[in-house]
Amino acid sequence: MDFEPSARVHELGRQLWDFLVDRVLPAEAEYDEFRAAAAPGDHTVPPVVERLKGEARAIGLWNLFLPSVSGLGQVEYAALAEISGWSNDILPEAINCQAPDTGNMETLHLFANEAQKAEWLEPLLDGRIRSAFCMTEPDVASSDATNIQCSIVRDGDEYVINGRKWWSSGANDPRCALFIVMGKTDPDEAKHRQQSMVLVPRDTAGVTILRSTTVFGRQDQHGHAEILFEDARVPVGNLLGSEGDGFMIAQGRLGPGRIHHCMRAIGAAERALAMMVERAQTRIAFGAPLADQGLVHQAIAQSRLEIEETRLLTLKAAWLMDAKGAKAAAVEIAAIKLAAPSMATRVIDRAIQVHGGLGVCDDIPLARMYGWHRAMRIFDGPDEVHMRSIARAELRREHMAGPSWLA
Repeated sequence: MDFEPSARVHELGRQLWDFLVDRVLPAEAEYDEFRAAAAPGDHTVPPVVERLKGEARAIGLWNLFLPSVSGLGQVEYAALAEISGWSNDILPEAINCQAPDTGNMETLHLFANEAQKAEWLEPLLDGRIRSAFCMTEPDVASSDATNIQCSIVRDGDEYVINGRKWWSSGANDPRCALFIVMGKTDPDEAKHRQQSMVLVPRDTAGVTILRSTTVFGRQDQHGHAEILFEDARVPVGNLLGSEGDGFMIAQGRLGPGRIHHCMRAIGAAERALAMMVERAQTRIAFGAPLADQGLVHQAIAQSRLEIEETRLLTLKAAWLMDAKGAKAAAVEIAAIKLAAPSMATRVIDRAIQVHGGLGVCDDIPLARMYGWHRAMRIFDGPDEVHMRSIARAELRREHMAGPSWLA
């Protein structure tokens, strides 16, 4: 396994880091001021984001997540995604590498036909619209995607959609134009062939956005929508792939999406550690800097070890994806999805503790960072599901055949 960044990644990384430090971090105050002044329920993007998008695109920092566009593998992108995680609210979108659009663009790239790509993928790659992924439902345990109840029934040349979705991230953004909806087209088929995906324009009759759900009392910029589909009709040409492909498409979508979340989580942890160190060196308590306290030494050292461990595990998963594909890396992806958000919340929590009262208010970003990464232990599969996958793989493995790398 070779994790040495290529010359191109070094160049892009330097550009991206300079863009973060010189343009994005100084813009966070403007972003927060706009959000604070917005009326409740207003998910209009702060103008500074669109301004930064133009600047990033002009210097080639655009669509880095998609190998077919950027030419970067997962290991190469990992280093860049980590940098974007330092400002998770702004920088991923500024370079058009934001969830859930990245997962949706990858899905369209892999499974959409040419007409669907022209209508939806091109404007997403261009940063002109946003999208949402509608799979999770409030009335069933959606960590098991075969549970979904939303129905997609063919009626002549149309599909009729009925059901309720929630946690459809990004759907409240006024720029969101497309929903990728997963539902059941044939409940009598085999368990993993009952589901299909259809492309649903946001303005389709019968589609109602009921609300945006808060995360730890906070409204995220793009919202997490609860959506009601009542006899919503779309042409049969809006089917993604073939009938019964829904579960397969979902699994293909979640692999890269999960690893990219983990890459950004490492960047967030690095920022939290940097803030912890700066605070410890400058805050005086009992006549000396906090950095002189043994317990603060422990917090800093533990954080550095945990970040490095998680980064190496993430790079291994990325390397496997590059070498053998997402399916071959499924256990490693489950492992990092389990490890990265837990690591990030521990590091951020220590940084909050070192900052004292300042750490729990919105004058600095730690509280918001903690909330997002704690939620990450649930979205894209809860910890328990990934733990189950890892344990099952371990139970199947023949341990007396030698270490796993000999296989």
